[in-house]
Amino acid sequence: MTLTQLEYIVAVDTHRHFVLASEKCFVTQPTLSMQIQKLEEELDVKIFDRTKQPVIPTEIGMSMIAQARIILREAKLIKEIINDRKDSLSGELRIGIIPTLAPYLLPPLFQKIREKYPQVNLVVKETITEEVIHELKNNRLECGIVVTPLNDLTIKEHVLFYEELFVYVSRKNALYDKKYVLAKEIDPNQLWLLEEGHCFRSQVLNLCELRKHSDLHFQYETGNIETLKRMVDKSDGITILPELAVMEFTTAQMKFVKKLRAPSPAREVSLVTHRNHIKTKLIETLKEEILNIVPTQMQKLNNKKIVEITY
Repeated sequence: MTLTQLEYIVAVDTHRHFVLASEKCFVTQPTLSMQIQKLEEELDVKIFDRTKQPVIPTEIGMSMIAQARIILREAKLIKEIINDRKDSLSGELRIGIIPTLAPYLLPPLFQKIREKYPQVNLVVKETITEEVIHELKNNRLECGIVVTPLNDLTIKEHVLFYEELFVYVSRKNALYDKKYVLAKEIDPNQLWLLEEGHCFRSQVLNLCELRKHSDLHFQYETGNIETLKRMVDKSDGITILPELAVMEFTTAQMKFVKKLRAPSPAREVSLVTHRNHIKTKLIETLKEEILNIVPTQMQKLNNKKIVEITY
């Protein structure tokens, strides 16, 4: 039994097709088939049912493939440990990031990494916090950029910055002429929210104390902050925007942005890793480059108050 043979059976299981699997493994289809057949003969089992189209694993084959994935993942860690001890930065770094941060952090971050560390390959998955943590625990991500605290003892949190929350109002809204807004002044029936599952939605609900109300009527929910902003622009509504979302606003756009009374509500953004992560050097470099992007004043809590997250 070899690692190559395990790679081949995993590829066939993934693509459910011998020819496609061989292409993905950069070998000929006869070579891949021969190696799998040798493994089956060695173990005296049938790993795949070749009479079905697409090809499917047998019952014992499914158990073997599941274990093969674990073995291959652990074998890959050996290379990662060696790379982490070398002076040069190289290799793949798999990152999870929540949608309310991705549009503002990723473009400048990709540019910096590409320019300074051409041997580093960033593989990014944009998803909600719950999924990022799940992927970290299953070793499918090396780190995540999420809002904290998570209160999970298996996850390490490296605080990056504190992002103030602002009220964004329509010109037609009664709050438009105000310089400062109180949370209690926000009409819940005019508030545009992110959909369920986003930690930012949870913070907005807690900030506005909307969980006390049972008769709320939310007309629309989305997973995109830019969509919320556009919905406000076309209505008499309100939404809450994080600081990074307003940083590039023009002077004219800032007229629609209102501060909340001090201490200013904020969210804590952290780089999170599993407690037993390997790629220390790459992760530390990523942290440094994020901090180079974020304004210095955002890296201190100062006169801000962290808004609670309810998971």
